[in-house]
Amino acid sequence: MNRVNTINYLEIPCSKLAETKAFFSAVFGWAFLDYGPEYSCFLDAGIDGGFYLADVSFTAAAGPLLVLYSDDLAAKQEQIMHQGGRIVRSVFSFPGGRRFHFACPSGNEYAVWSE
Repeated sequence: MNRVNTINYLEIPCSKLAETKAFFSAVFGWAFLDYGPEYSCFLDAGIDGGFYLADVSFTAAAGPLLVLYSDDLAAKQEQIMHQGGRIVRSVFSFPGGRRFHFACPSGNEYAVWSE
């Protein structure tokens, strides 16, 4: 059921659609449903949304930071690097937990946190 005045869907630009899908599938277990060669909806990600093919210069622009959750930051960092991701900020503490930032194959920055 859609709720009024809430975030309903999230679309993320990426310059390497196939690589980005493979990365999130391997590291976070997401499934995908393709809608043509330039758009793929992600499933089982905690929010509805998708990746769309975009110019590299557009994906490099600063945007919102998506923060994912893991119960094992060290293992998740290893998975990310093994699948072609890049750690852009090492684990650090903040009120409520610890987190690190990474870039996916398309260069977008994300974070992973844990208590």
